[in-house]
Amino acid sequence: MKSSEALNKKLFEEELSNGLVIKDSENMPFYSIEDIKNKVIQGDAFKVLKKIPEESFDMVFIDPPYFLQLGKKKLKRWNVKTTVNGVLDEWDKFSSFEEYDRFIENLLLEVKRVMKPNATLWVIGTYHNIFRVGKIMQDLGFWILNDVIWVKTNPMPNWLGVRFTNATETLIWAVKDKSVKKYTFNREYAKSFGIGKVGANVWVLPICGKSERLLDEKGQKLHSTQKPIELLKRVILTSTKEGDLILDPMAGTGTTGYVAKALGRDFVMIEVNPKYVKGIKERFKKPLRITDRNVINKGLIQNYMKLEED
Repeated sequence: MKSSEALNKKLFEEELSNGLVIKDSENMPFYSIEDIKNKVIQGDAFKVLKKIPEESFDMVFIDPPYFLQLGKKKLKRWNVKTTVNGVLDEWDKFSSFEEYDRFIENLLLEVKRVMKPNATLWVIGTYHNIFRVGKIMQDLGFWILNDVIWVKTNPMPNWLGVRFTNATETLIWAVKDKSVKKYTFNREYAKSFGIGKVGANVWVLPICGKSERLLDEKGQKLHSTQKPIELLKRVILTSTKEGDLILDPMAGTGTTGYVAKALGRDFVMIEVNPKYVKGIKERFKKPLRITDRNVINKGLIQNYMKLEED
């Protein structure tokens, strides 16, 4: 072995032994699953995914940029005159729909390669992007099994009063192609989480609350679109088995891996932003303890949805 290769291997092995995070490097041409299982890889998802063996994962969850196309004008709440904190991060900015579509297509192609033949894929989005994502998925041969509507019990109001309040996000659940049959679906969990006796594809739960929201050194949200633990719990319990390996290629604050570990699943997460990776490391210092039961009160759901019990 050449001296440079030996040094790179030694550095990589030292990094593996240091804990949760691996920093991707051009000197690392590939990753074995055993090397990266239950790790966060700090690096560009497109570069890292190319280094991972094909057909490695049982389930993939993607929370991509939504391309909200928000302007620079500050939005003030009329009554209290405070500023609404929208999604103004650089990672959500694209020059055009065409650029965004290429981004999503390239991501899905790499993800499809590393999915096992019977793996499933979840992608979450809002009305800004989810229809474009769904179209690209179908063009690439993915077979959509369901959409799941997340109804937020505490959405951000529409302060100007010129549109409906955007109180939902959509999750697309899919397999690699139409021929896939033996994918994991845990029907009893689906019934317990959905509304009605049949477990409809509607999940009613709040957005990320203060108790689980990660904050930066200034006391502000670390990530503008952090997903709630309960949402990822439902995704994981309905579509994976204990011991399955889950990929999140754009991990943000690491909710996917955090919940996966608590539920007896393995994970690989990829995140390019060092401040989010730091947040993940701090988060994992306190093990998550959750139940597999539905913790959202059914009565509150019925009242919120204005549904009548049979």
